Amino acid sequence: QVQLVESGGGLVPAGGSLRLSCKASLRTFSAYTVGWFRQRPGSEREFVAAMKRYNSNPYYSDAVKGRFTMSRDNSKATAYLQMNSLSADDTAVYFCAADQQLITSSLGVSAQYDYWGQGTQVTVSS
Repeated sequence: QVQLVESGGGLVPAGGSLRLSCKASLRTFSAYTVGWFRQRPGSEREFVAAMKRYNSNPYYSDAVKGRFTMSRDNSKATAYLQMNSLSADDTAVYFCAADQQLITSSLGVSAQYDYWGQGTQVTVSS
């Protein structure tokens, strides 16, 4: 059973930064595509960023491109999301997700991911 645990959320003023972490219970973490999603109250879960397995090039949504940076440390089975220049629109619960079999066109589709963390709340005060 794959477990993902997010951490690093919190309350931050507009313009501030946060770094989220996603720790996986996987010895073969490099074999999994990892994605970050977020969900605002009353909204659908929204793609934020993803990194394919065996590949170090992140993909980003237009909403976060240039402000957020995703990375992963396969030796620690951990993915990160560095979030800069945060605004109130970034307030959401942030989830990490993982899957072994994803093609590039499916990276932004939440239903394609098999494993999910419990989420971490990010609140940006304006």
